[in-house]
Amino acid sequence: MDFIEILKVIFLGVVEGITEWLPISSTGHMILVDEIITLNVSAEFKELFLIVIQLGAILAVILLFWNKIFPFNFKKGPVIKMDIMTLWLKIIVACLPATVMVLLFDDLIDRYFYNYITVAITLVVYGVLFIVIENRNKNKTPRIRTLSDITYKTAFLIGLFQLLSMIPGTSRSGATILGAIIIGTSRYVAAEFSFFLAIPAMFGYSLLKMIKFGFDYTSNEVLVLILGMLTAFVVSVIVIKFLMGYVKKHDFKVFGYYRIVLGFLVVLYFLFIGK
Repeated sequence: MDFIEILKVIFLGVVEGITEWLPISSTGHMILVDEIITLNVSAEFKELFLIVIQLGAILAVILLFWNKIFPFNFKKGPVIKMDIMTLWLKIIVACLPATVMVLLFDDLIDRYFYNYITVAITLVVYGVLFIVIENRNKNKTPRIRTLSDITYKTAFLIGLFQLLSMIPGTSRSGATILGAIIIGTSRYVAAEFSFFLAIPAMFGYSLLKMIKFGFDYTSNEVLVLILGMLTAFVVSVIVIKFLMGYVKKHDFKVFGYYRIVLGFLVVLYFLFIGK
C-alpha cells in the first residue's frame, strides 16, 4: 500500500470517528467522501471496510465507559455488579428490533435505499426534527435523568427508534438520541445510552458483513482494516469526550442546522458535479 492510499485510509478513519458519534450521519459523509477519495480496493471490500472500521469507534466507547459497562469486580473476588447487568439486559432489549430487521432486510435496504436522494432527504428531515423537538422541549424537565431511570419499556422504545437508522443518512446516534429525548430522557443520558447501545449493534453488524464477505483477506486488506480502525478509535475518543461535555450545557439544534446544510450539499453535488 503506497503513501497516498495510507492517507486515504487515515482520512476515512477520521471521518468515521467524528461522524459515528455526532448525530450528523456517517453514511451521508461517507457517500460524499467516497466521491472525492476512492480507495484502490474492490467494491466488496470497500463496503466491508466502511462497516468494520466502526469497531475502532466502539473500542473507544468501551475504553471511556469501562467502569459503567463492565459488570464484574475482581478486587474482592468475582463479584457481579447487578446494576450494570441490569443495564446490559436493557441494552439487549433495545437491540432486539434492529437485530430482527437487519437479519431480514439488510440486503434489500442496501439495494434500494443506499443512494444520495435517500441520504439527502433523511439528513434534512431529521435535521428539522432536531430543531423542532429541541424547541418544544426547551423549558421541559426530563423525567429520565440517570441510566437507572431507563425502564425495559423505555429501552425497547429507544430500540424502535434505532430502526430508523437502517435508512442511510438517518444516523444511528441521531435516531436513538432523538427518540430518547422524545420519550423524556435528558440529553446526557440519551447520548450515554446511545453509545452503549452501539456496542452490540455495531459488533453484530460488523460480524454479519464479515461473514458475508468471508475471512480470506490479503495482507494489504488487513493493513487497511487495522489502520482504519486505529484511526477511528483515536478520533472517537476525542469526539466522545467533546460531545459528553457539550450536551451538559447545549442542545442539539446546531447539529440539526448542520444536517440540513449537508443534505442540500449532497443534492447539489450529485446534480452538478458527481457521477
